[in-house]
Amino acid sequence: EDFLTLIFKAMMKDALNSSHPVSSSVQSSEQIEEMFDALSYIKGASLLLMLKHYLTKDVFQAGIEVYLHNHSYGTAQSDDLWDSMNEITNGTLDVKKMMKTWIVHKGFPLVTVVRKGKIISVQQEKFLYRVEPENWTSDASYLWHIPLTYITNRCNFTHCTSAYLLDQKSGM
Repeated sequence: EDFLTLIFKAMMKDALNSSHPVSSSVQSSEQIEEMFDALSYIKGASLLLMLKHYLTKDVFQAGIEVYLHNHSYGTAQSDDLWDSMNEITNGTLDVKKMMKTWIVHKGFPLVTVVRKGKIISVQQEKFLYRVEPENWTSDASYLWHIPLTYITNRCNFTHCTSAYLLDQKSGM
C-alpha cells in the first residue's frame, strides 16, 4: 500500500509539464543533484517492474545477472542494462529502443482502449494532469513503446497471458 502511494505521488508530479525525464545529459553537479529526486527513483523502479512483467521474471533475472557480471567492479550507463536484456532476449525484442522511450520522455502515456464487436483498438497520447502555461511545451511527438498484456475469455491470468507492444500512436 505504501509503494502504491509513492507511485501515485510520483505519477502526479510526472503528469505536470514541469516534470523531467528519468535520464538526461547533465553539464554541472547541480544538475546531477536535481535529477536524483523521488520521481527519478520511483518512476525508475516502476519501469523496471513493467519490464520484468513484460519479459517474464526468469528472463528479467537472467538479464540482471548478465548486467551485474559484465559490469562488476566497473562503471555502467543505462544503455548497458538494456544491452544485457537484449543479449538475453537474443534480439527478439529491442529492449533498449523500448526503454529509451520511457526514460528520455518526461511524463507518461494515456492509453485509450476501444472495443467494437470483436475488434479492439488502442491509442496513446501524452497524459497531462494540469497544463502550466509558464512551463508548457508541445509534446505531440512523444511516442512510447508500451508493453500491453491481456487475457481473453479462453484463458486465465496465470496460464495464457498474451502481450502486445504498442509502438505507434494507435494499433489493433
